[in-house]
Amino acid sequence: MSDSYSRVHYDNDKFSGTDKNYTMGYSLEVVSPFFSKNPVNYIFFKPSNSETKFGIATENIGFSPNNIKSPEIQNGERPFAAVFMLKSFAISTNTLHKYSLTSSLNIGLIGPGAFGEEVQVYVHKSTGKPIPEGWHNQMENDLVLNYDVGYEKQVFRMLDFLSLNTNSNLRVGTLYTNASLGLSTTVGLINSPFTAVTHKKSFRLYSYSQITGSVIGYDATLQGGVFNNKNSYTIPSNQIERLTRQLNYGLVLQAKLVYFEYFRTALTREFTYGDPTKWGGIKFGVQF
Repeated sequence: MSDSYSRVHYDNDKFSGTDKNYTMGYSLEVVSPFFSKNPVNYIFFKPSNSETKFGIATENIGFSPNNIKSPEIQNGERPFAAVFMLKSFAISTNTLHKYSLTSSLNIGLIGPGAFGEEVQVYVHKSTGKPIPEGWHNQMENDLVLNYDVGYEKQVFRMLDFLSLNTNSNLRVGTLYTNASLGLSTTVGLINSPFTAVTHKKSFRLYSYSQITGSVIGYDATLQGGVFNNKNSYTIPSNQIERLTRQLNYGLVLQAKLVYFEYFRTALTREFTYGDPTKWGGIKFGVQF
């Protein structure tokens, strides 16, 4: 994408034919030189000899157990939980050494104030699906404050048809504390993100896949917020799976100023009695 763009992201487990665990998420991000004046940018990593983009985003995510029609607490299932966040971020790209570094600060709320119940009820009513009855058991309101850093490095590239990158991420805060390491492959008509803008083609069509392993320290969507311990149901710490694996794959089309992506995700179980979960989604972006 260019130095100025807007992108909408929507995902839902209905893309994979399920309705449990991670249930839905949506976000809106805007990148523009205008946000270079954001005072939050001072806490981000901005390596020298790199091109840096700045942006802001809003994000909502929601989680539910297997039987959404039950008003009772479902022991051994994922708790109902919803999160709303405001995000400031910076993306620094070094075209000489072929790497990018992303930093973000996320501030928000987990709990009823994130309106997860209202959103899921509206979607289910609109689509004729069963109405969820257990949201009164959801995680209580608590602060979300997270600092995330991601690093991507190109390790192999064959012309404009194939690339292989490593990925690593570190998230620290009241919502998620974890670290991950992965490998991604891109095949098709591609532009490397580490190619200078003046040499990029206007049309791209490619598929990608990414396998990631994570070490989990804390997950408030399972364990509850850090400051409020009045939740009616959480997953005990000794039942959290400390090692998880995730597969992401998708298809991207970009033509001039328009970006479209369809993707799918599969994640191993996150707690002792949980099930592996999967979902899918779309992203649509416009450069300006």
